[in-house]
Amino acid sequence: MELHNYSSHLLEKAVNEFAKLPGIGKKTALRLVLHLLNQDEADVSNFGESIIQLKKEIKHCKKCNNISDTEICNICTNPNRAGNIICVVESIRDVMAIENTHQFNGLYHVLGGIISPMDGIGPNDLSIDLLEKSILENKIEEIIFALPTTMEGDTTNFYLFKKLNKYEVTFSVIARGVAIGDELEYIDEITLGRSIVARSVYENTLSQ
Repeated sequence: MELHNYSSHLLEKAVNEFAKLPGIGKKTALRLVLHLLNQDEADVSNFGESIIQLKKEIKHCKKCNNISDTEICNICTNPNRAGNIICVVESIRDVMAIENTHQFNGLYHVLGGIISPMDGIGPNDLSIDLLEKSILENKIEEIIFALPTTMEGDTTNFYLFKKLNKYEVTFSVIARGVAIGDELEYIDEITLGRSIVARSVYENTLSQ
């Protein structure tokens, strides 16, 4: 049985809530809670209200599934972006990672995951229908697969290719300068940027 040395049930409750966050253990959670206790009440209130407001008001873009303050995100509504190319990514974090490279000026589509039978995630759990809708409604000329270089990522690439290959679209995949097994959000900006620029035709990779 785990021993608790908290002098306050309120403190323990707060620590337990912080410890539910990914990558946050009990010691880190305690340090964060004690830090908040030392802040002005107004600052702590602003912190709590920002999280509550985020949960209540955040939206998913109706075109690309990215997070947004409005129905359509500012990337999709930006007239300076190339509207004929879509970069398919697993998560919102990948959009941020690619944007930081300043090497891509097209649109995105956030799948919300990748196909992983071990985790109980199938094609129906992803926003694939929304991607197909974008292809149908817009003059999309190229789809870039920028999914993790893992077995699950490759499986998802292949599924999307087989499902969407009926459309007159060029399919490409980011260069394998990204090491096998890497998650995009952890790759340095220069390597990720080069992998976008040096992308290759997807069909050519199937025979490798």
